[in-house]
Amino acid sequence: MAKIVAITGCPAGVAHTQMAAEALRKTAAFLGHDIKVETQGAEGPRNPLSPRDVAEADVVIVASDIHVEMDRFAGKPMVAVPVSDAIRKTRVVIENALAEMGELKEAPAAVSAAPAPSATPPSASRFLVAVTSCPTGIAHTFMAAEALRKSAVALGHEIKVETQGSVGAKNRLTDEEIERADAAIIAADAYVDPARFGGKRLYQTTTKAAIHDGQKVVREALALPTRTEPVKQLKEQRSTTRTGPYKHLMTGVSYMLPLVVAGGLLIALAFAIGGLNAGDKEGTLAWALMRIGGGTAFNLYIPVLAAFIAYSIADRPGITSGLIGGMLAMSLGAGFLGGIAAGFLAGYMTRALSTYIKLPENFEGLKPVLILPLLSTLIVGLIMIYVVGPPVTAVLNAMTAWLNGMQETSAVVLGVLLGAMMAFDMGGPVNKAAYTFAVGLLASKVYGPMAAVMAAGMTPPLGLALAATLFKNRFNQEERDASKAAAVLGISFVTEGAIPFAAKDPVRVIPCLVAGSAVTGAIALAANVRLMVPHGGIFVLMIPNAVTHLGFYVLAILAGTLVTAAALYLVKRPI
Repeated sequence: MAKIVAITGCPAGVAHTQMAAEALRKTAAFLGHDIKVETQGAEGPRNPLSPRDVAEADVVIVASDIHVEMDRFAGKPMVAVPVSDAIRKTRVVIENALAEMGELKEAPAAVSAAPAPSATPPSASRFLVAVTSCPTGIAHTFMAAEALRKSAVALGHEIKVETQGSVGAKNRLTDEEIERADAAIIAADAYVDPARFGGKRLYQTTTKAAIHDGQKVVREALALPTRTEPVKQLKEQRSTTRTGPYKHLMTGVSYMLPLVVAGGLLIALAFAIGGLNAGDKEGTLAWALMRIGGGTAFNLYIPVLAAFIAYSIADRPGITSGLIGGMLAMSLGAGFLGGIAAGFLAGYMTRALSTYIKLPENFEGLKPVLILPLLSTLIVGLIMIYVVGPPVTAVLNAMTAWLNGMQETSAVVLGVLLGAMMAFDMGGPVNKAAYTFAVGLLASKVYGPMAAVMAAGMTPPLGLALAATLFKNRFNQEERDASKAAAVLGISFVTEGAIPFAAKDPVRVIPCLVAGSAVTGAIALAANVRLMVPHGGIFVLMIPNAVTHLGFYVLAILAGTLVTAAALYLVKRPI
């Protein structure tokens, strides 16, 4: 029997946290192991692990989507996973933890059986710099950093590791440290800009590789050739395998979204103060807000979208041509579709130019600041004006005219499609595709799809919360407790609040969520509801004129919630 300690955590500290904790407890007990679980969230830690618990533990499991302080587990075998894995793949997580415990227990025996290696000569000592990062920037980030530190020291080298993630960059590398480094390591599962390591041996790998065999990572980094070109080729090859169009698009959307949210809220405030003609009375506060939000923020978001799509593909040299391509998309009337096209065109064009333009080593520094921005901007600009712009503008104009002139039948069809997409994967790629489509149309003053998308994104957690309240015999106590958090997340337009329920019973739950959201989207578009704000959930209802046909908007949300709850009653079996 193994002694296990675990930490589960999510931002709210309710549904995901408690479900993961209970899943770990039950599965560990079933497998015959002793486990103690500490939960963390917005309200602080519960059932905190004592120093004695940690000292007696054979292995540590961290299942968290928030930052967890790891210092108290130093020296312990450890496995770090997202909360969703602890809920869905509980047995696999525990078995992986036990395997990790076995590997660490075998290591001392192997070392003692072998002759002690001679100390590394001082002349062989090297200085390395590293960056670790994972999508949430929590457990894996710090585990990889610690593994690299210990591995470098064991090999007789010195290393400084910067960690990047949701809490920002820590232990940041200075220019002087990078300059004197013999090699650089990026151990990351999320994008890390490698531009500042130009001219250095640069080894890129995953956090998992650094955690499981840090010494191999250090050795291979130092074994790389010192010439720049082979390193660049290796970097480009790995970048190709680890990225794709969807990631590039989502990078652009993530940088664009704050502009859209800020601009949309300012426009809504302008309408609240000055009415629907808020922008017509020059010099008034409403006019100023409209100019800031609609006249500035909304004119910037397409260039920013294009710039950061290009940045994701080609790093910093792609930003210039992406920005200019996005501005051309705006001025040509190609809208967000043109911005997306400009971003991908700028990124891939810049990357191709970087690969095929060869310069003497003394002139390599001119490429990112002069040659690549100039040539890529010239090529992208001409293609946007003469090739991409006209047809994309025609498509966008036709789509805008169709959306503005939708008859009842076509509105229902589009509403069903957008609503179903929002509920299908609850924050995943399909959900984000529908949301991006609706946000992109705001600049064209097409507000109907935004209303359908936001309302449909609220109904999955709201429907689950209602079903768990009305039909208690179909949900266990833990799910009924989690439904309260799901209700709060639902009214806040956080569709991910439905994930814990869908993860436990996807075959029955997901179709019910899709049905409810499809009904919501259909009603919203059929009733010609318009929403001028891209986020905020039910709280945007407090802003006058932010939603047109407010009664039908509320009716759409209520109808979808009721359909979801009724469908869950029909398909879920009593416990």
